[in-house]
Amino acid sequence: MQLAKEVKYLIHKEVLLEWRSKYTINGVLLYVVSTIFTCYLSFVSLGDKLAWNALFWIIMLFASINGVSKSFLQETKGQQLYSYILASPAAILISKTIYNTLLMLVLTTIALGFYTLVFDSFTPPDMVLYYVAAIFGSMSFSTVFTMVSAIASKAGNGGMLMAILSFPIIIPVLILLIKLAKNAVDGLPWENSYDEIAMLLVVNVLVIATSLLLFPYLWRD
Repeated sequence: MQLAKEVKYLIHKEVLLEWRSKYTINGVLLYVVSTIFTCYLSFVSLGDKLAWNALFWIIMLFASINGVSKSFLQETKGQQLYSYILASPAAILISKTIYNTLLMLVLTTIALGFYTLVFDSFTPPDMVLYYVAAIFGSMSFSTVFTMVSAIASKAGNGGMLMAILSFPIIIPVLILLIKLAKNAVDGLPWENSYDEIAMLLVVNVLVIATSLLLFPYLWRD
């Protein structure tokens, strides 16, 4: 019960801070909109939906790096100390993961809507399955980059460490997401996507479990 109260309070704090500054969401939205529009101007003649599918996930990958990676890296020592006194390490990690997931879900929904609006020919036959892939993408990017951001924040060169640590984890996730979304683009039955969905669930559970085990030791430093 105490953990739930701490998580609720910390999520409220993250939302309040973001609402006051609007730095992250405005920056990522600007990046997503400008990148999609640039791709439209550059590749307007490209009619391959599979290429558009891969391009969408590459855009969302870098958008999540810009948005989620700042969750720990942008905090000052004073803010970290305040959070350390205020709540348990598990509550801090869970609250940031939930907040980043919600943030990425909103951004991915907006990006997907704008993407299908700009590229009329891209709309997948199974839009529901594609949106399920978008939900899993938001979860996966958030859990992975929140964990890596927590680790990198304790190092001197956080940005470089983020890239090194996240690469071997995020590439398999990105491949699974592209395969899952490809099934929606091809209009395949949902049965063909159960393996990818199960693997993404396993990856998210493993990342969250590993984060909860490691983060208390990192936080003490």
